[in-house]
Amino acid sequence: MSAHNAPPSSAEQPFSMRAIIAPLMAVIVGMIMVILDSTVVNVALSKFEEEFGSSLNTIQWTFTGYTLALSAVIPLAGWMTDKFGPKRIFMITIALFTLGSALCAAAQTIDQLIIFRVIQGLGGGMVMPIGIAMIFRLAPPERRGSVMGMLGIPMLMAPALGPVLSGWLIENATWHWIFLINVPIGIVALFVGAKYLPKFPQGKPPALDMIGMILAPIAFSSIAYGVSEGGRNSWSADQTVIALAVGGLALLLFVLVELRHRQPLLELRVFRSSDFTRGVLLTWTVQIALFGAMILVPVYLQNVMQYSAFETGLIMLPQAIGSMIFMPIGGRLFDKIGARPLAIVGLLSVSCALYLLSGVQLDTPLIQILIPLFMVGSGMGLSMMSLNTHVLNAAPRELVSRVTPLTTAAQQVVSSFAVAGLTGFLTTRTGDHMKLLGQGENPLEAMVSAFDDTFLLSMSLAFVGFALAFFLRKPKVTPTAAGTGSGIDKPDPAAMMGH
Repeated sequence: MSAHNAPPSSAEQPFSMRAIIAPLMAVIVGMIMVILDSTVVNVALSKFEEEFGSSLNTIQWTFTGYTLALSAVIPLAGWMTDKFGPKRIFMITIALFTLGSALCAAAQTIDQLIIFRVIQGLGGGMVMPIGIAMIFRLAPPERRGSVMGMLGIPMLMAPALGPVLSGWLIENATWHWIFLINVPIGIVALFVGAKYLPKFPQGKPPALDMIGMILAPIAFSSIAYGVSEGGRNSWSADQTVIALAVGGLALLLFVLVELRHRQPLLELRVFRSSDFTRGVLLTWTVQIALFGAMILVPVYLQNVMQYSAFETGLIMLPQAIGSMIFMPIGGRLFDKIGARPLAIVGLLSVSCALYLLSGVQLDTPLIQILIPLFMVGSGMGLSMMSLNTHVLNAAPRELVSRVTPLTTAAQQVVSSFAVAGLTGFLTTRTGDHMKLLGQGENPLEAMVSAFDDTFLLSMSLAFVGFALAFFLRKPKVTPTAAGTGSGIDKPDPAAMMGH
């Protein structure tokens, strides 16, 4: 490339926050649509049961099928973007997800709905890892916290808004609208993405890791299914044992193959960085703890306090508001002080909130639930995106497109374990407390005590994360593959030059 045609260096063209707003909005719109859809269906399960006349076990596949498809394609995101370019794959996945949404809305049978949900999952699985990688590459290190903090708002807001939106649509319209609403959002995402997402310069196309490409979907989807079945039914059931055995064997073979491959599907060698590994382990611990508030509180509000799905969504809003306020603050502070102090303060807030929730009773005033929820959201806002940015900063810049699918796929499995583990513990403790109840006592007392125990377990995990946060350190400058500089020292100026 001649000097005349070469993109200006970062010194010649200073980073402008305005320049990244448009591509950031394109990614945010796409991510909101996908994350919303991960939560809206849970509220509609009973409606599907009534509409299609199917058993709950069959209806559950509208959620399970989506999750399995999501888990299967996430590992492929890195290779696909390196091969065909992140913008092209991002647009294709948004289009596929939008098509799947329209088909779901038109489904006439439960079998059709399950198949169309799988199509949705195949489209939605790559949106988050590709979107995060694109925005990370566009932002310089001194502004990554601020930029990723903005990107993180929909990641924490959408799960809270999903039940509210779903409950309102089901009560005031029909279940079809929980899918139809994605269609205009998807069209907007495609339009904004086509206009504003930059085309990243592509190097030599990577070699096809065929064995890894076969093993990864089998491993992650089988483990996700096995954990889901174990938590919902029985850990000793044949389908649970077989799924976990197949997934575990496939995962072991996948790791062995990837460590030997010159251009692996997922770059596992990044775990050699102690900074990266520390950050990932802390993120997983925190994620499991946070499910105590994100999953258990809505169940408690509906099953024990008898609130409707819509009312439950409204009660959960303080958590979303706390995240919305503190995530951009955390992003700006990350650029100045790094992840450790933010993780310490954030996880202390989450630990205290979960401890307060562990004391709820049948006559607990609602305000004593709303305040801890705001504290959880605030702590999540300060800690989660800071930890995710810390993890990406610890990886070589040229491997970011391979690292985001790795962390996203792992988080999907961790989420499955969190849901199964905490709900299983809740079920066990409910049975234990029922045995201790005397005759004539309210059985809801047993459920309340079981929820208190489960919140206390979540608090313990959050406190472990709080302690681990003291061991975080600022990532060292990571050499590039060529060894000619820092893998994290510059934004991608060539990508910012045009569309």
